[in-house]
Amino acid sequence: MSLSETNLATPIEAKVASTIISASHIVKRYESKAKTTLALEDVNVEVLENEFVCIVGTSGCGKSTLLRMLAGLDFPTEGKIVIKDRPVKGPGPDRGMVFQTYTLFPWMTVAENIAYGLKEKGTPKEEQEQIIDKYLGLMRLKGFRDAYPKELSGGMKQRVAIARALATNPELLLMDEPFGALDPITKSEMQQLIRSIWQKERPTIAFVTHDIEEAVFLASKIYVMSARPGRIREVIPVYLPYDRKQSLKETEDFVALRMKLQRMLEEN
Repeated sequence: MSLSETNLATPIEAKVASTIISASHIVKRYESKAKTTLALEDVNVEVLENEFVCIVGTSGCGKSTLLRMLAGLDFPTEGKIVIKDRPVKGPGPDRGMVFQTYTLFPWMTVAENIAYGLKEKGTPKEEQEQIIDKYLGLMRLKGFRDAYPKELSGGMKQRVAIARALATNPELLLMDEPFGALDPITKSEMQQLIRSIWQKERPTIAFVTHDIEEAVFLASKIYVMSARPGRIREVIPVYLPYDRKQSLKETEDFVALRMKLQRMLEEN
């Protein structure tokens, strides 16, 4: 029996949900004396509350540039980006960001790294401790509270980075190929972990990846980008079970969607 014959989770966008962030008619050009490079052309993206959106595309298509603009770390040449009713004018505490590299403070312990944004917000010490304990548990880091980044594996460092981003309860979590530098086994474990956290906590996530299998496993909705200049080629709702395990990757419906995305990217 295929998954299409079983009870499937309804994608988040089928429910009444508010828009967390939208990018409308985004154009990005890079100017130099020698030439003008068009990186993105008329890109439109909408992320709804509690969605797990993946943006996929081949290298150089502009997906990381788009994510950086959602974060306020870069700006469009044309078009606008709005988080709820507020224009994005730069980085802000309403958005958390996780990069592919491990951007931890090396002089801080795991707990201190997680608490960094909370201190910046002026969160009371007792509440900080409660939040630190919560994310040490969620990220399976209970025994590493007082460890420093140099004492952690790559996967553990990234778990701390995710915990730090989530600890301040941002309206949107932005993730730029966060598992790209990990070995296959650790990468699979991290995919399962972030999906499990999303199922329990329901943060709103926009996740960039070039890994098609990763996108299908994680997402409730996938934006497929064309090659440069990057455009949104198709928006695909993911009708797969809400509770996902690694065994899902061997099912008929999962493989069919993965192959569909593969063909689309190969046709770019």
